[in-house]
Amino acid sequence: MPVVIAVNSFKDDTEAEIELVRKYAVEAGAEGAYKCTHWMHGGKGALELAEAVMKAAHLPKKFEFLYPLDISIKDKIEVIAKFYGAEGVDYSPEAEAKVELYTRLGFDKLPINMAKTHLSFTASADIKGAPTGFRLPIRDIRASAGAGFLYPLVGSMRTMPGLPTRPVFFDVDLDLKTGKVLGLF
Repeated sequence: MPVVIAVNSFKDDTEAEIELVRKYAVEAGAEGAYKCTHWMHGGKGALELAEAVMKAAHLPKKFEFLYPLDISIKDKIEVIAKFYGAEGVDYSPEAEAKVELYTRLGFDKLPINMAKTHLSFTASADIKGAPTGFRLPIRDIRASAGAGFLYPLVGSMRTMPGLPTRPVFFDVDLDLKTGKVLGLF
């Protein structure tokens, strides 16, 4: 499958550093790595990346789900959980009811998109690395029928925009002598 890497570049990045990222990305199987300065130059700063993405989109693809789409909702979730390293899945009564509802409505053939912390394979953001033997708690299952998928809510995961673990405003300051804002870029 084609992969394109964006390298968010800053003023003091050297071309040698960017070329090193490109070299390792290509060695790992990416189509390429492209310097991006869209945060500073707007759309012009991402033209090279946009062209690479368009080119990669036209390359042959061999996409496969981890599971066949015709298996049950629970079987799909359990395949994904095993991929994460879990020994099993625990469903809340609400999640169990949603499995029954979505199966009855014919949504059971939709793919699964897990809503969980990006900081761990488990439901706990504090557990790092590649743990095994844990149980994955499914609190609820929601449907995004228009988009064509179901998304189980793992643990205490909330469905709102992701926020950093440390708010960025801690790094913003004002230089009282010059009046310039520091820490934004």
